[in-house]
Amino acid sequence: MEIIRFAVRTCGSELVDEADRQELTKTQIILDVGILGLLVGLMHVAVTRPRGWGRAVWMALRLSQGAKRGILYQLVYLAEACVLLRRFHATPVDHLHAHFGTNSTTVAMLCQALGGPTYSFTVHGPEEFDQAEAIALGQKIEQAAFVIAISSFGKSQLYRWCDHSHWSKIHEVHCGVDDGFLGQTPPPIPETPQLVCVARLSPQKGHLLLLDAIAPLAAAGLAFKLVLVGDGELRPQIEALIAQHHLRDRVEITGWANGAAVRQHILDSRILVLPSFAEGLPVVLMEALALARPVLSTYVAGIPELVEPGVCGWLVPPGSVEALTQAIRTGLQTSLADLEQMGRQGRERVIQRHSAATESRKLAALIYHYAGKVPGEVQDFPLLHLQSNPAIVLKPQSVRL
Repeated sequence: MEIIRFAVRTCGSELVDEADRQELTKTQIILDVGILGLLVGLMHVAVTRPRGWGRAVWMALRLSQGAKRGILYQLVYLAEACVLLRRFHATPVDHLHAHFGTNSTTVAMLCQALGGPTYSFTVHGPEEFDQAEAIALGQKIEQAAFVIAISSFGKSQLYRWCDHSHWSKIHEVHCGVDDGFLGQTPPPIPETPQLVCVARLSPQKGHLLLLDAIAPLAAAGLAFKLVLVGDGELRPQIEALIAQHHLRDRVEITGWANGAAVRQHILDSRILVLPSFAEGLPVVLMEALALARPVLSTYVAGIPELVEPGVCGWLVPPGSVEALTQAIRTGLQTSLADLEQMGRQGRERVIQRHSAATESRKLAALIYHYAGKVPGEVQDFPLLHLQSNPAIVLKPQSVRL
């Protein structure tokens, strides 16, 4: 499948990995047309497709009624949909798949109303579930050809926001990891008692709770080091709490790291810790388990579907400092042999449930089914893959998407 990618806006300034930068060069950015280009797109579609334009304007007005962002934002999304539709003239598209049920799916739905292709979308969470009514999640499900949830928990949340008659179009396709994590046998778990947390430094990831949890362990003289891989708006507060708890010799903040560095930080550690308050199903947990490293996380959203306590890691109630402290102590005091066994069990779970190759085939099968195609007809089947931000998408070779 040759995948043609569009993103609403660029995230080039945030990318530190050269592979991600290369992927960005393969992605067309809708907002690169500027304000004038958006206005031209609106006017062109209004003149050439007046009936579809009227439908889309009416839809935008309805979307604005319950949205946190009013009619002005909905009209901007409409203009983006017009730009997208015009680009389809150069590259005909049968179906459009959007990632995240927020603004990217709004653009896809408006594009369909204008007379564009059918659409589907993947809901990752938790943002969509936190503001389901404001983003018209139910209407997006109703209008879509099909919808993807990344976990059973996510599927249940989508059931909440649509009529039972639409449940059959909601399917579970997991996020996955590729051969960069599954293709080689990981090295043994190191003897150094190092923990790693790979996450944006933001409130929902639980970094402040993590520091509160390790403080008594450090005070008790337990040997360990914690590496925080990532950056974000919470960094000043994290640094202040590190100083307050006298943890400067125990905690390192690396800042943003590329994919190879993240992989090495995980391999250099005994356990990956992610004490999140809100999640969908974090890919970093899959990456750590694929590298045969046990994980410690929380009973949140789809995480318990991947992490089985005592088998491949530990789970604690979100927000509980005491439970997190005890789980970290248990992890640090677990023998290397037992950690190795947990790592092997976790890697096997990821191979079975989160192989990117397997999961992408599931998505392809759904596209074939809902677009009325079968594999024997793939030569004439184009699909466009739209995302809020550019990301790597698998590109098999048999069909143009």
